[in-house]
Amino acid sequence: MTSDPLAWLDSRAASRRTEGLRRSLSPRPPGPDGLLDLASNDYLGLARHPLVVQGGCDALARWGAGSTGSRLVTGSTALHESFEASLAAHMGFPAALTFSSGYLANLAAVTSLASAGDLVVSDAGNHASVIDSCRLSRARVVVTPHRSVSAVAQALSSRTEPRALVVTDAVFSVDGDLAPLAELVQVCRSYGAVLVVDEAHSLGVVGDLGRGATFAAGLAGSPDVVLTATLSKALGSQGGAVVGSQRVIDHLIDAARSFIFDTGLAPACVGAADAALALIARDSGLSAAAVAKAALLASYARELGMQTSSPAAAVVPVVIGEPSAALAAQAVCAQHGVRVGCFRPPSVPDGRSRLRLTARADLNDDQLATVRSALGAVRDRLG
Repeated sequence: MTSDPLAWLDSRAASRRTEGLRRSLSPRPPGPDGLLDLASNDYLGLARHPLVVQGGCDALARWGAGSTGSRLVTGSTALHESFEASLAAHMGFPAALTFSSGYLANLAAVTSLASAGDLVVSDAGNHASVIDSCRLSRARVVVTPHRSVSAVAQALSSRTEPRALVVTDAVFSVDGDLAPLAELVQVCRSYGAVLVVDEAHSLGVVGDLGRGATFAAGLAGSPDVVLTATLSKALGSQGGAVVGSQRVIDHLIDAARSFIFDTGLAPACVGAADAALALIARDSGLSAAAVAKAALLASYARELGMQTSSPAAAVVPVVIGEPSAALAAQAVCAQHGVRVGCFRPPSVPDGRSRLRLTARADLNDDQLATVRSALGAVRDRLG
């Protein structure tokens, strides 16, 4: 019997270090640090846009630093209500509800619409927040192969549960590809299931004026479709939202624990997101530019013989292989002036560690050339 009940943490940390899976925090400075940032989720370059920053400052001055309580007590403001109406209208649905993170928005949607005795069908490529939401729902969960509509149909057709939920990312955060939403909704309707779509990586980037993948698929306003989203990517702020019919939003207000028992989103975050949404809604060039820059980045990787995909939005994966090789590739990119993400297990399967490049709408030709040079250095260094 050991006297230190947490001694196992040390051996676990040592194992992770050996396997190239140890993680650490790297605080960034408030201003430029000399590296071109292709690691953040600031797809449209709005996090420092003067109007977005001013929107946050104005809300901070008017409403204070925090929301002061849960949304059902003192945490709701007129600003929350106005932004929710604007977001819902932008995405083509009747109503929306904000949360303090996209993670909590997914928890709310899945756990409030499915419970013990129900079925949840989840794509194998879904984000960790969706996976955790499925587990916490207490429903029976069937994980289907990535983007397999036939597997979803099989799971729904053979179910014994009276209610079913199909959950998918719109744009998958690791692979950057698009869910077959039009086909999925038809299968859901054939078997009486609700479709939940996480628009985290598509809001602001996919579709006309960045209205999202669901809108682009012609499904906006569908009463049997529920969306989740984050305000921390294309909108350059912080927070999350659920978007759908009014009865779904009313149900979440009554039943979603991550809404009822959490402090409301800070007004400054709402104000910044509201200003970003206004910019996106009047400038179709922003979303189109992000997608075009992502396509260029993917083409550079392919020309260099690297494994990538055709991006549906701003996420560009470059598969390297083992975790240690991916870390080395990330370091090479930094040496050549580019900051990129490095995804290792459990974020990706074994042997599929990768760099994740996130395109930005405001990348210029010189910056794109820098990225191409960095990827070339990775190819030359790793073979």
